Amino acid sequence: MNAAQVLNGVALGSLLMVLSSGLAMIYGLRGVTNFAHGALYMGGAYIAYTVTDQISFWAALIVVPLALALIGAVLELTVFRPLQHRSHIELGLITFGLALMAERVVVLVWGERTLRVTPPDMLQGTTSFLGVDYPTYRLALIVVALGMAGGLTWWLRRSRLGLHIRAASQDLETAAIMGIDVNRVSLVVVMLGAALAGLAGTLAAPYVSLDPGMGNAFLIIVLIVVVIGGIGSIGGAMAAGMGLGIIQNVSTVWSPSFAVIVPYLALTVVLLWRPTGLAGKRVS
Repeated sequence: MNAAQVLNGVALGSLLMVLSSGLAMIYGLRGVTNFAHGALYMGGAYIAYTVTDQISFWAALIVVPLALALIGAVLELTVFRPLQHRSHIELGLITFGLALMAERVVVLVWGERTLRVTPPDMLQGTTSFLGVDYPTYRLALIVVALGMAGGLTWWLRRSRLGLHIRAASQDLETAAIMGIDVNRVSLVVVMLGAALAGLAGTLAAPYVSLDPGMGNAFLIIVLIVVVIGGIGSIGGAMAAGMGLGIIQNVSTVWSPSFAVIVPYLALTVVLLWRPTGLAGKRVS
């Protein structure tokens, strides 16, 4: 094992960290396992492909999260809010159906062929880091993801709206009694969660191949990350995403066959040791 292999794990963990934090936010407030989150990630990657082709990758980093935030607003106003009193299973099945529909839309618009996004010229090639020549784009991905994690954590802890989000995630009814506009908070959370999925898709576009099944494949790992971190805990999801990314990548070097079961083994061990996950149910 060398520094490059560890950095590969950090790059994968960074991607998991961005995507899982958005899913954890939505679950923490709405209590809904959003099975469409993988479809949002996939949609973000494909939109990034088009924006990069027509404008630039830098534009995609701005346009895609904004576009996904609008989709998140539609999801909140047409699905989550009208059906908030229905059971979690029913809402979960609806989001799963939406994910299947999104996959067919992607096939209709972009086709079934595998696509790739080329990184910007300044992020191509390699950079010497920790004594190894490592792909520059992956280093940039790590920096952006860590910056997002720090900025999101600071915003949740220091801003007024962030404090309202944390309060509403703990107890929605009590927060409403205390004068917090829970509908506004919920709208912001779902929009932000969708935007983070779009950001993850944009960052992933030059890192992985794009295909219509990429959302569902990645969603399984992200769900495992959220459960391990503690359902509803953004900090726990971030830590679990980074840790699982590193462990899975390092184990791939030792035994590719064993690496396939690492996420499920980690899930089993953590839940047997701590049923509520590493951080329990809180948004912090």
